[in-house]
Amino acid sequence: MQSTWWFIAALVFGIAEVFTLDLTLLMLAGGALAAGGASLLGAPLWLSGVIALVVSALLLFALRPWLLRSLKARGAVVEETNAAALVGQEAKAITPVTEDAGRVKLAGEVWSARTEDDAAEIAEGAEVTVLRIQGATAIVAPEKVS
Repeated sequence: MQSTWWFIAALVFGIAEVFTLDLTLLMLAGGALAAGGASLLGAPLWLSGVIALVVSALLLFALRPWLLRSLKARGAVVEETNAAALVGQEAKAITPVTEDAGRVKLAGEVWSARTEDDAAEIAEGAEVTVLRIQGATAIVAPEKVS
């Protein structure tokens, strides 16, 4: 009976994955399937839970990044989220931005910012492009003028 609950959890995660398409819930479904299999083989509930956690973590941190890279390489559209979605965005310098400090308005929020090492200072009010996010700091460069 215990294994049935694990398989139901895997099914629920699998169905929910169809709506999110970010492969996270699919990895959790894999962990639930592994726990269900262990439960069928007679593993106690606590061991099944540990197996679910370990397999889910391995899938999330080992398989998921590889799958996402593979999808991107094939040209599939993979929505970036969180800080990764900000790379390439335009922002406006609200204070001068140097290689040590600065502030920009990015996606409606004020972010700490700095330039690449040895880059020229960016004046207040200048349009910039986000090169990458490093912690809570946007690394920016002046927007190219065509």
